[in-house]
Amino acid sequence: MKSTPPSRLSGSDVIAGLSVALVLIPQSMAYAELAGLPPHHGLYAAGFPLIAAAFLASSPYLQTGPVALTGLLTLGALLPLAPSGTAEYAKLAALLALVVGVARLLIGMLKAGWVVYLMSHSMMTGFLSAAAILIVSSQIPGALGGVAPLQLGVLPRAWHGLTHPESWEIASIALTFITIGTIVIAARIHPLVPGVLIASLMGLGFSLVTGYTGSTVGEIPSGFSTLSIDLPWDMLPALIFPGLVISVIGFAEGVSISRVLASEDRQHWDADREFLSKGMANVVAAVTGGLPVGGSLSRTSLNRLAGAQSRWSGLVTGIAVMVFLPIAPMLSALPRAVLSGIVIAAIWKLVRPQDIIHIAKTSVPQGMVAFVTFLGTLVMAPHIDRAILLGVAMSAAVHLWRELTPTVVSSREGDQLIVDLSGVLWFGSAAALENQLFEQLADEPDVNKVVLRCSGLGRIDFSGANVLHEMVDHAERANIELTIEDVPDHALRLLSAVGLL
Repeated sequence: MKSTPPSRLSGSDVIAGLSVALVLIPQSMAYAELAGLPPHHGLYAAGFPLIAAAFLASSPYLQTGPVALTGLLTLGALLPLAPSGTAEYAKLAALLALVVGVARLLIGMLKAGWVVYLMSHSMMTGFLSAAAILIVSSQIPGALGGVAPLQLGVLPRAWHGLTHPESWEIASIALTFITIGTIVIAARIHPLVPGVLIASLMGLGFSLVTGYTGSTVGEIPSGFSTLSIDLPWDMLPALIFPGLVISVIGFAEGVSISRVLASEDRQHWDADREFLSKGMANVVAAVTGGLPVGGSLSRTSLNRLAGAQSRWSGLVTGIAVMVFLPIAPMLSALPRAVLSGIVIAAIWKLVRPQDIIHIAKTSVPQGMVAFVTFLGTLVMAPHIDRAILLGVAMSAAVHLWRELTPTVVSSREGDQLIVDLSGVLWFGSAAALENQLFEQLADEPDVNKVVLRCSGLGRIDFSGANVLHEMVDHAERANIELTIEDVPDHALRLLSAVGLL
């Protein structure tokens, strides 16, 4: 029997929430940079939005905040509209967060959480692997200590950085590798070891002690962000489509783990409530100078391992970040190479071309969906929302193609043809079934009786029932006895209505 997660704050929630905050503070800054924003906007998105999300959340573990995939989608949506890092760009990010928030609130209120299942596994596999490549590539210039023109695009910027060794900084490269190594080793020691925090403190200490001259985070405003709705409303139409994409893709990527954890713990989980929770978080992020936020896989896992018992652990995390904001300027000397290392360490494992190959070996059409989405995401960057639309369209086309042709397995017993049907018999596939059957009868003129077994049909609609009736009539005129057996219970009324039963 499934249980309901605890509703009261416990000591375990406090410990778990603080543990996540230690990781979230440097991570949020890194993901803000990935989104093209100054790092302190990541801190703004990790405070009040988490507090708001906690009051509506369904999962006791799911941690909200800046995440890599949403950061990449934000970058792709805003780069064509304004130069990254500018005040105009930051206001556009806040407006985009508002669009994402309103969309998720509407989905939750309409109880339309099922929309996340419109993204097929094949499409998401191809997209996530390509998105991971783009995210890692976006960090290469910073990891090398060089500067590449933003107008080049994600992959060209990475190539520019790799092919201009004269701009490399040994200290930046060393910091990047040390950061990645620290995070990886810490995770192997124990998942609760805060590798991100340790790497950040090491990088900050190195910068302060040695007088590091490479690129650093720079000035961070002290104190809380101010509430504001002074947003570029005239740009709203340009943000509606990318906002809708982020609202669904960002949700599907983040909450998958909470659904799995709820199943393992035999607890109730409500996708519609999570949409409301993440929607409210984004609305709050919009008015507090943040950026679009979502559910984090890594921080959710950490939250559970640290002993979280209720959704209030997220509240504790948000409060901890708010308490930190007045002293956030102490991180101004943090090398940007460390932030690049944090992002790379979190994402590189998601580059999994072997998954696409496995899908292709299992199903060629689904493999094509995965591969085209993968390639489209890389080619269309930074407009990866278009690649998602392409992947959804291909998934729908493959499904429609499958549904247009019902599976027909036939065998002979003397002058009798036994036909076992499976699939869906609807107006789109009914004609194909009729053509297949009468083509076979034309090839086997000695058949005098046909038995259609319908137990394998998942659904028969009115058009399909009419085609079955027409097939019986056509068979009679050809002096063939056609009988229908094993009709599914749901189709008995339809077949009776058209005069077959």
